[in-house]
Amino acid sequence: MSAIDALPPLRAVIAEHGLSARKSLGQNFLLDLNLTAKIARQAGPLAESDILEIGPGPGGLTRGLLSEGARRVVAVEKDSRCIPALQQIAEAYPGRLEIVEGDALALDVKALLTPPIRVAANLPYNIGTELLVRWLTPPEWPPYWESLTLMFQREVAERIVAKPGSKAYGRLALLAQWRSTARIALVLPPEAFTPPPKISSAVVHLEALPEPRFPADPAVLSRTVAAAFNQRRKMLRASLKGLAPDIEDRLLASGIKPTERAEQVSLEQFCTLARNLAE
Repeated sequence: MSAIDALPPLRAVIAEHGLSARKSLGQNFLLDLNLTAKIARQAGPLAESDILEIGPGPGGLTRGLLSEGARRVVAVEKDSRCIPALQQIAEAYPGRLEIVEGDALALDVKALLTPPIRVAANLPYNIGTELLVRWLTPPEWPPYWESLTLMFQREVAERIVAKPGSKAYGRLALLAQWRSTARIALVLPPEAFTPPPKISSAVVHLEALPEPRFPADPAVLSRTVAAAFNQRRKMLRASLKGLAPDIEDRLLASGIKPTERAEQVSLEQFCTLARNLAE
């Protein structure tokens, strides 16, 4: 009998420890262990990696990662009610699960992890996007992680993989696709969760590129993209006029029509413009 079979069903764990999901913590629990194992398999070669998991809750994905052979999991959980349930899992997988109680936004857990490192998490909805942006904007690139396998609301997942010309295309797509290869790996209906959220969810897998897809200064690119999409209904010659007095000339030099709007401009064009502005 495997260790995952020896552990109680997740519904029993939730009942034993009184782990009703809290909206204030953005919690929606996945209870189907076949599904959590499927998500774990999307994260890549687990046996060779340390896995950082944020918001494990009662440990559904944690069990999936360990049962699928993760070398080691470091699980960061803010909700103290979940710690005893996670400790049960640690006892079933000796030496392979480290539990860190605290706020993922306030902790730096890199010192607890040994490369290669992958991140896999059913992220709390209220901090998911902020964590993704932090992982994509470290002071130095490449980052400490090799891949991110993350659960988001489906609309957020679609924003990450969006292409130019679509309504979902924006700053998040450009940020993710500049430094990683992103794809939607799985789509999950609301009824897969307890309690069911109002909309579908999706697992996004991002593989870090060894260097950004196109050269650009990160700060200049970020500033340019922010200005363009903060006024996405305006033509670029208007939305970007605060960046340079000769913005029309710089747009033309970058192969961009000044009358275009932000959602029509490709990542490569934004990077070219950022280089021109940096000069």
